[in-house]
Amino acid sequence: MSAPYRADHVGSLLRPDWLTEARALNQSGQLECSALAEIEDRAIEEAVRHQEALGLQSVTDGEFRREWWHLDFLAQLDGVELEDNRGPSFHFSGQSEQPPIATVTDRVACTRPIMADHFAFLKSVTTRTPKMTIPSPSMLHLRGGRAAISREAYPDLAEFWADVAEAYRVAIGHLADAGCRYLQLDDITFAYLCDPKIQANCRANGDDPATLPRIYAQTINAALAGKPDDMVVTIHTCRGNFKSAWVAEGGYDPVIEAMFSTNVDGYFMEFDSARAGGFEPLRALPPGRKKVVLGLVTTKLGQLEDKDALKRRIDEAARFVPLDRLCLSPQCGFSSTHHGNAISQDDQWRKLERVLEVAHEVWG
Repeated sequence: MSAPYRADHVGSLLRPDWLTEARALNQSGQLECSALAEIEDRAIEEAVRHQEALGLQSVTDGEFRREWWHLDFLAQLDGVELEDNRGPSFHFSGQSEQPPIATVTDRVACTRPIMADHFAFLKSVTTRTPKMTIPSPSMLHLRGGRAAISREAYPDLAEFWADVAEAYRVAIGHLADAGCRYLQLDDITFAYLCDPKIQANCRANGDDPATLPRIYAQTINAALAGKPDDMVVTIHTCRGNFKSAWVAEGGYDPVIEAMFSTNVDGYFMEFDSARAGGFEPLRALPPGRKKVVLGLVTTKLGQLEDKDALKRRIDEAARFVPLDRLCLSPQCGFSSTHHGNAISQDDQWRKLERVLEVAHEVWG
């Protein structure tokens, strides 16, 4: 079976304490970048061995070289800078800290490879399918919106979206040249736009939330134009994952048709709590080979899901999508940022093992 696999995962993993300590030493000037890179290499190799030992078919580097799941990538695009969030912001439940915003100060482009070396190292240390995760192109827009995009550089937003798509085509080409054939676009935008609070925030930023899902989908499709035919691409969407906190709630109905219009092979979709609504929107999945990866196992809490309960939920989803087009995964990564979620390393590996157990019992 090709990716996405029956038992798959979103990508980020909890950082070991010794890696966190090394990063802190590097940021304080007490550890050279070259020494930190060697420590990151060792941490990634250990994480890969653990994923392989569990039986996962796709493996990631845990995003161990990143501070934030999206900002480390976006900040390397020409014309993008990171700024403190001083305007209307999304609020992570129970958290006062807010991530910076990717702000567009000049024309967007990709003039050098971004994280292609990260992927090349991962590919060199695994015998399984190495998966690369990068933020979706829409992540350059949603949080700051029109207010965070220079009007001098882009008086017309159509030019902005054209440049973003071209920059991503180049960046994806660099990853393809490094051997990447399983790419995941992490995209909170579709799920966030299901929430009236987020829609109101978009209006405050100068955007029309009713038109954004289609714009985002069209930009993703333009970004993927020209990718290798044998590159599998998926979209992961969730409602926020920061130190076990969340942002948005609401079912997928307002965005599902636009999201399913993207030219990808599968969708990692959050369904671990009532915040995501029911499975009914899945009936919009177009005929063909696209898959839905059900994010039924939470990465926010350490309690292990019951196998029979997971099987019942898979059966519920199969009322709307054929079982052979479904897969299983956690709803998000375990450490979307360097902080990590409020669970233990043991919890993390037990949950991934539970995904594998249930997938084997359901699909064989």
